[in-house]
Amino acid sequence: MNIHQYASPKTFYPIAGRLIPWFAAVTALLLAVGLYQGLFVAPPDYQQGESVRIMFIHVPAAWMSMFIYVVMATAGAMGLIWNVKIAEVLARSCAPIGASFTLLALVTGSLWGKPMWGTWWAWDARITSELILFFLYVGFMALQAAIDDPKRAARAAAILALVGVVNIPIIHFSVEWWNTLHQPASVGRMGKPTIHISLLIPLLLMAIAFTTFFVTVVLARMRNEILERERHTTWVAELITKQS
Repeated sequence: MNIHQYASPKTFYPIAGRLIPWFAAVTALLLAVGLYQGLFVAPPDYQQGESVRIMFIHVPAAWMSMFIYVVMATAGAMGLIWNVKIAEVLARSCAPIGASFTLLALVTGSLWGKPMWGTWWAWDARITSELILFFLYVGFMALQAAIDDPKRAARAAAILALVGVVNIPIIHFSVEWWNTLHQPASVGRMGKPTIHISLLIPLLLMAIAFTTFFVTVVLARMRNEILERERHTTWVAELITKQS
């Protein structure tokens, strides 16, 4: 099969349906192992104590908030430049998932910040830029909802997403560019990570689990979006007839 055929909603729809159960099973397994390792096996931090366990949710959520935005913006650009339908569907499907991960990162960061910094919120460079990321996701969804024509909505939202990409390196490098309360990176440093292996393993397990969860949910959302967009086509009518 030609690779371009996978960009067809008709071809993509059944493929996504076959992949979802596999990714869902991997997600369940990784979440179970990662949460067990993080909550019961990993030792408390010598400075942060038991509150360090928030890291196993907060850090992967923050990673995913940036990763999903890059995926969304890339898909938006593909739809804008090459008029790829499935890319538009992917971009639209990513937005609410990315917004959810960003909100989770902000909430867990606030819960973690209270015992560490003595405050629920600080206008720290990284925290503020992460909040801007949340508003970018909300703006993307609001812009698409405000325009009736799906094609025009996808193009306008894609432009917004591409403009907002500049915020991603700001989030990532903010702790290096400015004096902030937020601690510097412990995993993504050049050389070996500064985090102990007993904390690193469950952290990476949770990061992979969050990634497979994203794939599971985005595929499901894409299937729903495809049915909505293609509801007047022959192949969707035949699909509904087979299932009824």
